[in-house]
Amino acid sequence: MRFMVIVKANEDSENGVMPTEQQLTEMGAYNEELVKAGVMLAGDGLHPSSRGFRVRFDADGRSTVVDGPFAETEELIAGYWILQAGSREEIEEWVRRAPFRDDEIEVRQVFETEDFGDAMTPELREQEDRLRATVETQQNS
Repeated sequence: MRFMVIVKANEDSENGVMPTEQQLTEMGAYNEELVKAGVMLAGDGLHPSSRGFRVRFDADGRSTVVDGPFAETEELIAGYWILQAGSREEIEEWVRRAPFRDDEIEVRQVFETEDFGDAMTPELREQEDRLRATVETQQNS
């Protein structure tokens, strides 16, 4: 089972306040534990929304680009992990150990191919497998 662990943005992260050396050290130690345990697949911090943009699509599929910053800080994210474990409970244990204070983390399970049932035809499964293999090859290059 894969999970996306979403680190919520706050006023500091949205104002571009960088982590302290102590915070980076704690996060590095935590990430090292995740990697050694084979739980962490990916993870990164994100720049403030002032450096981002959103793409909005209308009912006809036309798109409009809206530059940040975005007002609703509590709806923004400052970073993420993609973690893999055998159960939700195992992920909960790992996330509870994250070195945060006065913050909130959201955890969402990532869909697996099997979750789509009959809508995921053999052809679509083959395409999905091919795309994942290509991405993995590109990452290892």
